[in-house]
Amino acid sequence: MLEVGWFSTKLLLKGKLLRNPGYFARDVAIGIVLGVLLLVGLDKLGVELWMAIALSGFITGAVMPFLLKDVRMQ
Repeated sequence: MLEVGWFSTKLLLKGKLLRNPGYFARDVAIGIVLGVLLLVGLDKLGVELWMAIALSGFITGAVMPFLLKDVRMQ
């Protein structure tokens, strides 16, 4: 399992894993911004920090597959 992860990481760093890395970077950036905004918004609403972290992490993790559904590998 570690060998597969290492091989994928090497291909990603060489630029040979994704067909269009720009779309991947854009979608990941959208997910990160969504998570940060959700975390800050929940904190501003007075939700306890541990709950805000858990909720924003869960929601961001649930949204990422929808953002990355069109990512194509080479």
